[in-house]
Amino acid sequence: MKQKWLIQGLLLLMAAGQATAQNRQDLIAASQAGASPLFFQPGADVPLVSTAGFSDSRECSLRNGLPAFFKKAGAGKPVVIGFIGGSITQGSVGYRPQTMRYIQSMYPNVEIKALNAGVSGTGTELGACRIGEQLLQHQPDLVFVEFAANGAYAKGMEGIVRQIRRANPAADICLIYTIVTNQPQVYAAGNIPENIKGLEKIAEHYGLPSVHLGLQAALLEKEGRLVWKGNEADSGRILFSKDGVHPLQEGGNLYAAAIARSMEKMKQQHTAQNRNAMPAPLFPDNWEDAGMYDPLRIAQFSGDWQPVTLPQFSAWFPRIQQASSPGASFTFRFKGSAFGLFDVGGPEAGQIVIQVNGKDMKTIAPPEPGTQVFRLEAGNSIPVNRFNMYCNNRYRGQHQLFRLEPGDYTVTIRLSSQKADKAAILGPAQIEDITKHPEKYDRTVLYLGKILIKGTPVLNGNR
Repeated sequence: MKQKWLIQGLLLLMAAGQATAQNRQDLIAASQAGASPLFFQPGADVPLVSTAGFSDSRECSLRNGLPAFFKKAGAGKPVVIGFIGGSITQGSVGYRPQTMRYIQSMYPNVEIKALNAGVSGTGTELGACRIGEQLLQHQPDLVFVEFAANGAYAKGMEGIVRQIRRANPAADICLIYTIVTNQPQVYAAGNIPENIKGLEKIAEHYGLPSVHLGLQAALLEKEGRLVWKGNEADSGRILFSKDGVHPLQEGGNLYAAAIARSMEKMKQQHTAQNRNAMPAPLFPDNWEDAGMYDPLRIAQFSGDWQPVTLPQFSAWFPRIQQASSPGASFTFRFKGSAFGLFDVGGPEAGQIVIQVNGKDMKTIAPPEPGTQVFRLEAGNSIPVNRFNMYCNNRYRGQHQLFRLEPGDYTVTIRLSSQKADKAAILGPAQIEDITKHPEKYDRTVLYLGKILIKGTPVLNGNR
């Protein structure tokens, strides 16, 4: 019986993939090319996935379901659906457009607005900082949260959940778990990846439904009917991805089909819609108090700064402050336990130095895995590099955060005159462009989009 539904699922998804033009561009580069438009609708070429051909009780934990969303949509009222996550959410074939296409088929006469708050290469700590501006101000009725492949940082995830509930207690939340190379074998052996177990504790604590998007793919691979990572499909097998992380069209269909099946199950639930008061947090130092701010609102600038517009990033950064002369700085005050930057990396990205309460600071590697949250200590200031291996002849949104003990702080960040060894960072495999165009990489620039704060900014000198 199990082999029968595996074969049925294979045939259905292969047919859906063949019915549309396969997007063969590099999925990582595509999702890192800039900010995706916030509002989206699935295109005419997006396949309608089928819920048939697979059934496994492990795929979805219903818990309290999505009662408010189904009641509102069932009454024909307009609804807003938000998606927040990393590159698998941001990308055009990861699961997001297919999921929206299926939900539209469930409610063809309902006006549904959809939001794409995916940011490639980022985890829940940045997600907690940006969810207010990118999603919650638009009052979503349902939020899908995807961060399992990008660190699965539980404290950040709890902060996201609590911010959604605080903004609108009636909003429904569904955690969705994507997986990466080697994790399909964990599912195939009947287990759950360790990083996802941490997120499941949060889902259980808040009564949130959760969906294991990779379960069917893992079992298809075990049966020899799917290749998780490869270059070309062979012998009629589904090629899930080229890199072991970012699904191709057929892989995205599998992910979306898992959500579609789960939506149908939750639609049949008879769950009370009166939600109890939000429980005490699992992690007292979760990221509920995180936010991101326009630098012009909370910071004072010194030196040569110029406002610039980078159109490909306008969805995230309507305005950007550019420093290209070493010594240019900005200063802000806050009460809290972490701060950071959400900026744009590229060939000319430089280095910064940090002062906190007048003291030079040095950074210590993130103490918590799966984050870009570095620790700060007083000491000889070592420049923090804003150039990385992804800055080779392209521009991408990137972030870095710095943790402190809770307190009141004045932070100054200055563009350093020291230059990183960019050729060494890129390595031999990416050295071609810097060899041909060294003038691009020789510059020292900071493109500041947002200031990140875990806590509260202090405005106008008032504490």
